[in-house]
Amino acid sequence: MLGGFLALMSALTFAMNNACARKGVLSGSVLQALSISVPLGVPFLFAATVIFGGFPAIAKFSTPSLLWLGAAGIVHFVMGRYCNYRATKAIGANLVGPLQDMNIIYSMGMAVFWLGEQLNVLKFIGFALVMFGPVMTLSVRARANKKPPDAKPKKVPAFTPVYAEGYLFALLSGLCYGTSPILVRQGLAQADLGASIAASFVSYSAAAFVVLLLMLIPGSVQDVKRLDRKAGKWFVIAGVFVAISQMLRYMALSVAPVTVVAPIGRLSSIFRVYFGWLMNREHEVFSSRVIVGTVVSLLGALVLSLDTGYVVSLGNFPDWMVTALRWRWPG
Repeated sequence: MLGGFLALMSALTFAMNNACARKGVLSGSVLQALSISVPLGVPFLFAATVIFGGFPAIAKFSTPSLLWLGAAGIVHFVMGRYCNYRATKAIGANLVGPLQDMNIIYSMGMAVFWLGEQLNVLKFIGFALVMFGPVMTLSVRARANKKPPDAKPKKVPAFTPVYAEGYLFALLSGLCYGTSPILVRQGLAQADLGASIAASFVSYSAAAFVVLLLMLIPGSVQDVKRLDRKAGKWFVIAGVFVAISQMLRYMALSVAPVTVVAPIGRLSSIFRVYFGWLMNREHEVFSSRVIVGTVVSLLGALVLSLDTGYVVSLGNFPDWMVTALRWRWPG
């Protein structure tokens, strides 16, 4: 129960981060967003680690654990966040969400083959729903490009999606976001909540170091210096929300398996639609297919998180159905 609640709060704050980052990248660059949001998480999580007494736990982390956590930070906070912000800049947060939902399938597969977790019928049904959601949203472009010959010209929209770039980087961000929970679980083998906050500080520190190295690339510092005040404000707010989100995610992964935390984390897809409507209405793609696709993906995530024993207890199901629901793979 605690792990599910923490994952839910992580999804909510991650969606808020996406909405704020979306406002920032309207006038700012992806590198500017990365250079602010990643380093900003280090002092925030340092303070949280002090408050929750997590620093003694860092000394107890083994070298392999530190390496796993550092790798998780680089994959998620640098590579994944870069791809996420770039996709969001190209096609908006609403279209990015369902594509990122596909990382659940990758995470679950890795959890089975690497961490020894098991799959069941409910999880396969959830997979199908998660896959169907992005298919619906991907059809938005095709429908948008079909106009009748006598169609009257419409008002030029405030935002024109760059689909190829957006789809590519949305999928890449999903791949990174799907890998990081596996790496975190490897580093958080028997950690408690306090140690999990310390672990998130370790991951953020590794990511911040990589971002500092990126500043050595010619032109990077000049790009960051061109940051305007308005974009900078939104990147700072996004950085705070995403740091809170990741702290909660690490806490959830310390008390619950990946097969629970990852699906609930995808609730951010539905939250980001609401926040996008409130904050970025003119710079997002809203259509019935986007909304339905997001809801279908969300339904799939919820099915993936269901416990078989709980479902069986809900009614007097036939024996064959109970047997099917209790089936596990690998057996």
